[in-house]
Amino acid sequence: MAFYNEVKNNKTGREAPHFLASSARVGKNEYLGAFSYIGENVVIGDNVKIYPNSYIGDNSVIGDNSTIFSGVKIYSETQIGNNCKIHSGCTIGSDGFGFAPDDEGNYKAIPQIGNVIIEDFVDIGSGSTIDRATLGSTIIREGVKLDNQIQIAHNVEIGKNTVIAAQTGVAGSTKIGENCMIGGQVGIAGHLTLGNNLQIQAQSGISKNLKDGLKVQGTPAFDYGDYFKSYVHFKNLSQLAASVNELEKKINTQNL
Repeated sequence: MAFYNEVKNNKTGREAPHFLASSARVGKNEYLGAFSYIGENVVIGDNVKIYPNSYIGDNSVIGDNSTIFSGVKIYSETQIGNNCKIHSGCTIGSDGFGFAPDDEGNYKAIPQIGNVIIEDFVDIGSGSTIDRATLGSTIIREGVKLDNQIQIAHNVEIGKNTVIAAQTGVAGSTKIGENCMIGGQVGIAGHLTLGNNLQIQAQSGISKNLKDGLKVQGTPAFDYGDYFKSYVHFKNLSQLAASVNELEKKINTQNL
């Protein structure tokens, strides 16, 4: 393991072939892997590692000591801070899911002209997608940790030091607070405001705003303690229904 980390973090140089636009600026001690593409006006800081088959779109910025692993696609105008890690297969800055029907009912794309801003010390797991904003920015704040295969929609903002487990999806324009812990396969609806220090259990569905410090589970999600009290009854519903039916039969028989 020590050898692996040493090799991963200390790769330097420029492998061939790669494409580096003449207007791009690259700092010291860089690593550009084979078949990487660095677009026009890109600014790359010191000690940045860009692994093979990665694409860095025009006008993007990558801060010092950040690592872009193989096969990452970073669309134009994306801003990535210092000490970030973007793992293989991520797509950053693709168009948000914005369509509107015309007079004939055909859906036409709404231009997505914003960008993505990723602050310092952010880790993004393999295969995750962060959409650019329709207007303004989709923002991932300092210290956020995203697991694999997460979808972050357009104009979402995730607060400082929040962690999100795999296969969670966050719909457009939702704001998530700081220091939240969100489990796997959580679905979060759009245009919500979620407070700080939340704990959202796995496979929950969030359909309304949440205040600071709540611990929730279920779909729609509600208080974690109440959920477990209710679950005792959920799993016995068939028995309860049979008991109610039996009581109804006895009452009806007595009333004859």
